[in-house]
Amino acid sequence: MADPLLQKLPTHRIPVQAPHAEPTVSGWYSTSGPELAAVPMKGDVSCDCLVIGSGWMGLHAARRYAELHPDACVLLVDAGRIGDNASGRCMGFVIDLAHNPRKRDFVEDIKGNKEELFVNLDGIAYIRSAVEEHGVDCDWDPQGKYHSAATAHGVDDLRRFSAALDRLGQEHRWVDLPEIRSITGSRHYIKAIHHPGTILLQPAKYLKNAARQLPKNVTVHENTPIVAVEFGKPRHVFETPTGIIKSAKVIICASGYLTRFGFFNNRAIPLYTFASMTRQLTASELASVGQQNAYGLIPANSFGTTVRRTRDNRLFLRNVYAYARDFKTTAQDVERARIQQQVAFERRWPELSHIGFEASWGGLLTLAQNGGMVFGELGENVYGAAFCNGTGVARGAAFGKAVAEVAAGLSSPVIEILKGRARPSRPYPRLITAMGVRIATALRFKQAGAEV
Repeated sequence: MADPLLQKLPTHRIPVQAPHAEPTVSGWYSTSGPELAAVPMKGDVSCDCLVIGSGWMGLHAARRYAELHPDACVLLVDAGRIGDNASGRCMGFVIDLAHNPRKRDFVEDIKGNKEELFVNLDGIAYIRSAVEEHGVDCDWDPQGKYHSAATAHGVDDLRRFSAALDRLGQEHRWVDLPEIRSITGSRHYIKAIHHPGTILLQPAKYLKNAARQLPKNVTVHENTPIVAVEFGKPRHVFETPTGIIKSAKVIICASGYLTRFGFFNNRAIPLYTFASMTRQLTASELASVGQQNAYGLIPANSFGTTVRRTRDNRLFLRNVYAYARDFKTTAQDVERARIQQQVAFERRWPELSHIGFEASWGGLLTLAQNGGMVFGELGENVYGAAFCNGTGVARGAAFGKAVAEVAAGLSSPVIEILKGRARPSRPYPRLITAMGVRIATALRFKQAGAEV
């Protein structure tokens, strides 16, 4: 049977619209230490394998392909700066199993959950090997995560979550009011569940430092958008603003932007989610944010507020989802989200909220209407991975590692699982999708109430 992902490649030149510049710098990026020495690609170059995109997928695809082919010339290009891309703008939860017990068939899909866990654990192990074997500094913290509730309906969500975890045989424990208040210093929370298995890290710091530790046969070019492509034999040709790249193989790990290369057109549903970060807290201020020097809180309601306290003593708050027409957000969108995050800050730490935020930003999240994904060979010597559908750190690392192995002619249990995933379906027309996302997110945001 023919691979349903494989298609005949176009033979004409395809213009590729470059990603829009983000209106604000991520707080993770601004606190992640020295920048990489940005080296845009110039002139005409040839390579054995080109990897497009240096997020969780692309960075690990480049690493893995180079490990498997130490004599190959591998190029990794990114349209912007590594660590300030969508991957570096997440909350830094490396999640082993992304539970959603409110989904009707969640618990019943035992096979799907076991496969999800297997794939994510592979991704976590590959990230861990960068930390332990290559010394990648990223504030690695394997403490797990807390699912926190601030309301009675939030506690009901936690009870359903606990029941789902029990049926799946997942270890967890209840955290009562005195303990969650001791951990966070906040009187906002009334109950929580601690679920081990998740790693907390500083995402921009990991991506930058992992790029520094890539195999020696990988050359990295930031600020190098692909503006056109012509697929062909024996090499594919990629145009950048300052030169030409000719490559025998290409691995496209550009999230929803993969659609701009001629694959799965109009399948992506682009969303932005937003976060804000405080300055470093003073010694006296730290007394207000609990006795645990770092933690990560997932809201009981998925439209509530996610919170991180970091090792360098900052608070991060994330909420607000917005449809991102043409994969773009604006400074006004970020400001609207910051205002809502200030409300969430005041609810949790009213005595501290006057300090406001040092940075606010948005990050792109690509969904498919059916939850499907792109993975594997797209055409002759063209490979891709896209559509994480959220919780993309562990997934992204696993997807990137696996697609590089496919490009190298290998197989594995992870590869077979990913090949069996549904492909992205075509959503409703863009106007209807945009309207539907706006209405649904506004309704869910309102229903979340004080969990926001």
